[in-house]
Amino acid sequence: MGSEMCIRDRMINVKDLTVRVGEHTLVDQVSFTAQAGEVTGLIGPNGAGKSTVLAAVAGDFDYSGEITVGGLSPKAPARELARTRAVMLQDVSVSFEFLVRDVVAMGRRPWEGTAYADLDDDFIDAALDTAGVAHLAGRDISTLSGGERARAAFARVLAQNTPVILLDEPTAALDIRHQEQLLGSVKALAREAGVAVLVVLHDLNAAAAYCDHLVCLACGGLAAQGRVDEVFTSPTLSQVYGWPISVEGLRVHPQRATPTINPLFSHK
Repeated sequence: MGSEMCIRDRMINVKDLTVRVGEHTLVDQVSFTAQAGEVTGLIGPNGAGKSTVLAAVAGDFDYSGEITVGGLSPKAPARELARTRAVMLQDVSVSFEFLVRDVVAMGRRPWEGTAYADLDDDFIDAALDTAGVAHLAGRDISTLSGGERARAAFARVLAQNTPVILLDEPTAALDIRHQEQLLGSVKALAREAGVAVLVVLHDLNAAAAYCDHLVCLACGGLAAQGRVDEVFTSPTLSQVYGWPISVEGLRVHPQRATPTINPLFSHK
């Protein structure tokens, strides 16, 4: 029983999640579970509701339905929630002048006044190293490129050392090398540290390579979910994305576009 409770406290459970803003329904009756020790990917076209779902799970959106994150409601006290889940949003800009190490150290604030605070420097150093930004620790974060800031934001998430991690398009600003390194670290965190990871991804081939479970959204609703091989079928993806997509060995091959350009744009 104790073991079951421990695992349950590292899961994300979402049941009948609905998010409305004014008269608009952004997410409608979405249910899924993100297991401890797995990477669960949120995929779907633009406007499908992926970031809204992640924001609701993070506690940043009002919603109806049921959500538990590591056994807590997203409406739990902020410090208690911050010791349970860490969040990396799409916008990783910082409006103040901070050194990279100081930004990463922010991830340790939820642990102030606890026995874990004695390990702050160890966690910060490990996070900087894992995210590949140790050499940038003394730099002002405002001087970094978008990709470097994203890696620093990921290091802050790592330093927070929570059993649940929520990531919204973490690779959007990264080159191919750092995309692979970040997603590889995410996969290792799940498998080796038992973390439950929920990540929004647009790159379907990356989702196939690094996710254990997929939740596919369309028009704010649940279009499909399951293992990668259950979701990655040509009919499903073609219907969801509204574009011909073939799947071969879990590799996605979209049909190439050949649009006709309006003559108004011509310089011939």
